[in-house]
Amino acid sequence: MSDELRFKRVVLKLSGEVLQGEKDYGVSALMIDSIAGQIAEISNLGAQVTVVIGGGNIFRGLPASRLGIDRADADYMGMMATVINGLALKDALGRLDAKPRLFSALAIEAITEPFTREKAIDHLLAGGINIAVAGTGRPFFTTDTAAALRGLETKADALLKATKVDGVYDSDPEINPDAIRFGRLTHIEALKRDLRIMDLTATSLCRDNDLPVVVFDIRKEGNLKQVVQGAKIGTLISGGNDND
Repeated sequence: MSDELRFKRVVLKLSGEVLQGEKDYGVSALMIDSIAGQIAEISNLGAQVTVVIGGGNIFRGLPASRLGIDRADADYMGMMATVINGLALKDALGRLDAKPRLFSALAIEAITEPFTREKAIDHLLAGGINIAVAGTGRPFFTTDTAAALRGLETKADALLKATKVDGVYDSDPEINPDAIRFGRLTHIEALKRDLRIMDLTATSLCRDNDLPVVVFDIRKEGNLKQVVQGAKIGTLISGGNDND
């Protein structure tokens, strides 16, 4: 496959669970180095990347709220977990001379800078990589919604949802060995089937603004490069107007 890019400006949504690799908790050094290497690789090919990170490998707000923690406080705790992950990825990318820049939706002046659309786009145009942490900066919203928002704000060509599975299935493949993987869906189909690829707000934002979503397994080296080059890897979710 040539190095020509189908998706030149992307938002890469990384879940915290992906970052923990085979560990039960926290960040796997091997996994984060692998992901950083894949991101640096596509950046060197000319892709403009904004990474939005979850924090589920450290703390999840919604389950914590069910244990009695105030929901807003629990969500802010989850946002802080994404900052830890963002710092780990920034360090890994920095060791590859990939020009990472850490933006936060919360004010944490000592280690991050506030996310602004103008600064983020300028950094992309200068060949840098954005890392966006702290979600939307507001409780009751997921990092999936934050990824959709950052994608729209930076005028991304696609939202790439990096997961531990190789696409979207009609049921949980870890439970049902006969689960069927979709090669392609429309946003409407994803919503109607209630496939829980992302939360409803994120999926609706992508649908309303015609932002394609690709769900793929980032644990396999080279998959990210192939996705931005247009290989049929994972599941493509779009408005149905793409002729490819």
